[in-house]
Amino acid sequence: MLEAVANGLLTGAVYGLVALGLTLVYGVLHIINFAHGALLTMAMYAAWVCWAVFGLDPYVAILPLVPIFFAVGYAVQRFVIMPASQGDDNNILLVTLGLSIVLENAMLAIFRSDTLSVQVPYAMEVIEAGPMLLSFPRVVGFGVTLVVALVLFLVLTRTDTGRAMRAVAKERTGAALVGIDVRHVYAVTFAIGCACLAISACLLLPSFYVNPRVGNAFVLVAFTIVVLGGMGSVPGALLGGLFIGVVESLSGLYLGDSLGQLGIFVIFILVLLFRPTGLFGARA
Repeated sequence: MLEAVANGLLTGAVYGLVALGLTLVYGVLHIINFAHGALLTMAMYAAWVCWAVFGLDPYVAILPLVPIFFAVGYAVQRFVIMPASQGDDNNILLVTLGLSIVLENAMLAIFRSDTLSVQVPYAMEVIEAGPMLLSFPRVVGFGVTLVVALVLFLVLTRTDTGRAMRAVAKERTGAALVGIDVRHVYAVTFAIGCACLAISACLLLPSFYVNPRVGNAFVLVAFTIVVLGGMGSVPGALLGGLFIGVVESLSGLYLGDSLGQLGIFVIFILVLLFRPTGLFGARA
């Protein structure tokens, strides 16, 4: 059980990183990004191309993919989602849903429906921690997630961009009146969410596969984490990810791998029933 809990925490950290971009976009833009799963799949394919074509290790591929996906996220929000939605939040939901369908079918056309994976020497390596055997890729993912969370915390609390994001999240009209470019802040927030997905993809690929619909499975878990932690709460996304990782690991241990995610959705239903604002959420 101790080993299952430890590995669940390690897996949950990467889940939390996937949920981080989702909750950040919700916290500032106040929308649910239905294209989140398709963008994660796109990032995983990009990491696979870096390995297959350019020979880059998935962890090394983080360096070029983060700025690339930051730029992609900025462009998608500024030049596709915002103009197409015409400023209506309801339209934004439809636009992101349509974008998800377009991206999934584009990847299906390019890569076909075959399942792809990378072959790296450390994929099956384990680290001995006393009586426990911990997966090396999961340990790396845990460490990188903590670093990313710290960097994001510093950006949100110590930079002008972070202060602008928090101001727009709190009061959009007031932020615009004091001279903050709300459209730019929206685009930067979406871009940061995409950059987090690029990192998540590179952390997942050494021990996971990619196909055109793989992102949907992770986003279902991410939605549960966001609801559990509280919509728009960054600490809630990270802590919720760790908790959900442990729940999934223990469910797989006692119920079997095929039912490992059963516990996740039981938690999801219970949170909606008894604490719909989540652990760190607040009532509107």
